[in-house]
Amino acid sequence: MYAAIRHAKAKSGSAEELARRIKEGAIPIISDVEGFMAYYVVYAGDDTVTAISVFNNYAGAEEANRRALAWIDDNLGPLLIGQATAVAGPVIVHTKA
Repeated sequence: MYAAIRHAKAKSGSAEELARRIKEGAIPIISDVEGFMAYYVVYAGDDTVTAISVFNNYAGAEEANRRALAWIDDNLGPLLIGQATAVAGPVIVHTKA
């Protein structure tokens, strides 16, 4: 199992618009990547936004980050402070209820 993680700082008060744009635009792009398993977005109290995609292969995680960063630049720029960053790698610990 592999995770692709994108991280950015949002402008204050933009959570609802970010969620709408992500649901309409990013999810279809990421979920179409081969090996896709799950997608989560966390919006922290300090306006930090973290998107986590889970894949069954490293190539999928890397491709998701490539697609997501391009999409973010084209669609979320006005809602963010600075550039989004991305990392990908193997999930070394996990559990489920």
